[in-house]
Amino acid sequence: MKTTVEIHNLKCIGCANTITKKLLSIDALSNIQVNNQNNTVSFIYDNESTLIETKKILANLGYPVVGDKNVMTTKIKSYISCAIGRTS
Repeated sequence: MKTTVEIHNLKCIGCANTITKKLLSIDALSNIQVNNQNNTVSFIYDNESTLIETKKILANLGYPVVGDKNVMTTKIKSYISCAIGRTS
């Protein structure tokens, strides 16, 4: 199944690099695309548990799905993830 989720805190290519690299490590995902202009991540997944796991991973990186909590600690995580993505 294919889905597109809108996320918080997506700022730049560094963010996109971190998200892409992390999601590529999930075997059950494919066709991962991060769109900085629309603040979205699109991917193909094989079942509902994979979708739930992917959303948790995004939140742990600092990029929760719109509608989920986006507290200060989450925003800080996104800055760290962004910095990591810029250096890799």
